[in-house]
Amino acid sequence: MTVASHIAELKKKHEQLSEMVEKAQRAPGSNDLQIHEWKRQKLKIKEEIERLTQSA
Repeated sequence: MTVASHIAELKKKHEQLSEMVEKAQRAPGSNDLQIHEWKRQKLKIKEEIERLTQSA
């Protein structure tokens, strides 16, 4: 896997998590702990994308 394709996969996963967070935040009775975990995963992915972009 090239760095560019890895970055593309990470961006895709980041977008999926964003959609999940948005949907959960609009839903009544959503699980705040799950939303927090998804946001944490998004941040880790964003940091990884930035790291890979700077080193490429």
